[in-house]
Amino acid sequence: MNVGVFGDDADLYDDVRPGYPGALANTIGDYHRGTPATIVEIGAGTGKGTEVLLRLGAPVTCLEPDPRMAALLTTRHPHVHVVTDTFERWRAPTGGVDLIAAALAWHWLDPATRNHRAHAALTPSGTLAVFGHTYGYADPGHAHAIDTALRAIDPATPTRAPDWFHQDITASGLFADIQAHTSHRDLPLTTERYLQLVRTFGPYRTRPPHQQARASDTLRALVDGFGGTIVLRLRTTLVLARRPG
Repeated sequence: MNVGVFGDDADLYDDVRPGYPGALANTIGDYHRGTPATIVEIGAGTGKGTEVLLRLGAPVTCLEPDPRMAALLTTRHPHVHVVTDTFERWRAPTGGVDLIAAALAWHWLDPATRNHRAHAALTPSGTLAVFGHTYGYADPGHAHAIDTALRAIDPATPTRAPDWFHQDITASGLFADIQAHTSHRDLPLTTERYLQLVRTFGPYRTRPPHQQARASDTLRALVDGFGGTIVLRLRTTLVLARRPG
């Protein structure tokens, strides 16, 4: 897991990142067939995904390696148990965990080991719940203009398919009864609010300062040219899988 990417702006991350539909908790609970005895969340950040998991009514342990993000998480959710460590270093309790979750954190885990570690940490018939947003644009013209501009700054700008973690978990061959659930909503943002959100994205934060500055200037000019508002189309994907009993 890449530690320290977001901690410098933990408050901004918590303020501007959109949360998740509360209905995700119902979907997870129905799949799990009741209230789990224990929940562990990987890479909990400031608690956007934690809000969903708390609705399940079970004790939640949050793994968050960045101490600044972990401190804010503790403030927002004082009743969860926060462990300031990575999933790779954490050791599951004897007997395993009923439910392991990751909200927009699966991509930060070691791709060679993440499925195996999750499988090993779960109880037999335990649930893996991985969810997150894909940020698109309601206007295809806006999407094309922004993608073209960012690739002109850095041709290596990464892209992932919206259902990539569904494919990743399925391809591991470790889990059964794999399901994917998706929902969409539109989120209008002013230029300033949009730029704040972009500053919390991993691909932006891991770029050199000169590329960050160019990207901010370019995006500001584009969104101002769109009338000072841009509408994001959030695709929220929840993937559920079960460790065979």
